[in-house]
Amino acid sequence: MNFETLIEQYGYIAILIGTFLEGETVLILGGFLAHRGFLQLDGVILAAFVGSVCGDQLYFLLGRRFGTRMLERRPHWQARVARSRNFLERHPVPLIVGFRFVYGIRAVAPFVIGMSRIPIWKFAVLNIIGAAVWSAAFGTAGYLFGTALQLALTGIKHYELPIVLAILAVGLVVRLVYRLKNRPR
Repeated sequence: MNFETLIEQYGYIAILIGTFLEGETVLILGGFLAHRGFLQLDGVILAAFVGSVCGDQLYFLLGRRFGTRMLERRPHWQARVARSRNFLERHPVPLIVGFRFVYGIRAVAPFVIGMSRIPIWKFAVLNIIGAAVWSAAFGTAGYLFGTALQLALTGIKHYELPIVLAILAVGLVVRLVYRLKNRPR
């Protein structure tokens, strides 16, 4: 099975799963692959939208049901939770719509919001709006990155696999550095 076939068969599912878990890098990579013709940009954005909405809704419900107990077992979350709660009290709508744009609170914000008194329906509606904007913005950014890269490199075809791997590696390194920097002492 070659690279193109692998991407065409599993690309949208990988984007859905990646954005369910967190996924800016996966979405930008999906946009880049759409630019290269392996995927359709609207399919990339739709998969990212579904993954993001489902993942954040799950984290919200986990926060609603198990928030206090889970927080007691994860003291290293305390600082991020405190920042998110403070901002949530002052600006609930902008936080719910925009948390996925803020690296570092993206994973914990829906959990914290679930621990609040925000109604499930209100979170769901604002989550859908935020996910739509986020998936369109980051998917399009990846697509435009592909355009810029193509202008910079002629004959890009034989560099596709290294470029895809480099984007993925940079995303993983950034995530690893962030995790190491913020791990519990």
